Amino acid sequence: MKKKLNLKVTSGFVILIMALFVSSCGSDDGTIFDTPLPGGDQGGDEGGDETPEVATIVYNEGDPSGNKVTAEASGEVGTSVPGRVIFTSTNTTQRRMYITQNVSGQGDMPFNNFNLNSDDLNKVLNADGSIDLDGATKKEIDFTFELPVPDIDNGSIVYSFWTTRGKGDFRDPAKRLALGVGTITVTVGTGTNPAAAVREFTGVKLFAPDVNGNTETFFSLLNETVYKINVGPEFRAFWDFGYYYGASGVSADDNASFASTAAYDESFGFPVEGLEPGDDEEDADTETLNEAFFAMSTLDAAAFDGISLSGDLNSVTQSDAQKITNLSVDDVVEFVDNYGKKGLIKITDIQPGFGNADFIEFDVKIQP
Repeated sequence: MKKKLNLKVTSGFVILIMALFVSSCGSDDGTIFDTPLPGGDQGGDEGGDETPEVATIVYNEGDPSGNKVTAEASGEVGTSVPGRVIFTSTNTTQRRMYITQNVSGQGDMPFNNFNLNSDDLNKVLNADGSIDLDGATKKEIDFTFELPVPDIDNGSIVYSFWTTRGKGDFRDPAKRLALGVGTITVTVGTGTNPAAAVREFTGVKLFAPDVNGNTETFFSLLNETVYKINVGPEFRAFWDFGYYYGASGVSADDNASFASTAAYDESFGFPVEGLEPGDDEEDADTETLNEAFFAMSTLDAAAFDGISLSGDLNSVTQSDAQKITNLSVDDVVEFVDNYGKKGLIKITDIQPGFGNADFIEFDVKIQP
């Protein structure tokens, strides 16, 4: 039996999305942006059949009376449906577009796993996964793309779209917001989401810092990735907290420690190259660093292992401390991140010391 549902995007169709995106925007050079769009609400087919209505999100800064901030689409498993996004600005320059996907209430995640394989497509993707609108008019964004319908039994899926005036943040649409946020909400089967499970990361290893930012010292709760600080400013909004081992000065007695990105330089006692934005960086004067708040938990390692649902973490409360020090193996640390998500960290291994090969290893459970 074919399942009826309203929309789902997977990484397998990413090349198609980007190809359709770049073929549908206005262009400064009159090349890759000028191919006519397939599908959409561009009129009926040659046989005279009525063209199905396309799920369309509309934002018009100059005349918001016609805005359509939510949309739905219908489809069958194994097929695809078209979706359209129209953002028109008058005074605001749209420089980037951000897209997130929330499947079955498991939390908004970046929709950016673009497997680009052409020079033209690479022009429209920023390092952080946002879509670069520099090739478009920056005032009028209008593109249609095909969305495959995967095999999902029950639940809802929400896709969120917004544009920004500069570097944005997948976890904070308000950051340099230009237009949006528009959403396409999807129901699959009964449309009822299962109980939300925690997101789990195991075997995360962070190394003692290098003043030049050359070690993998910082961790992102967004994409469970460890980062070198010198990878560049595109990823600054991804960094949540870092590791250091007390060496001298401010941190002499701290030993194995975590500190939020915002408090890291002060906690560690040495400025780390690349952590703070340089004067010549985009949006340097308004850049912010993520905060995170830590406290030692009363739970032991066995209790940590028993946590499985998002609701199991509701009892975590936010402390005032943006660092936690003198950590030991089997310690369990509570935290609340910059975006209000609650979680636990279990320390599994420590190679003590402040050499670049010294490290801490841990597992994480966080609300979606």
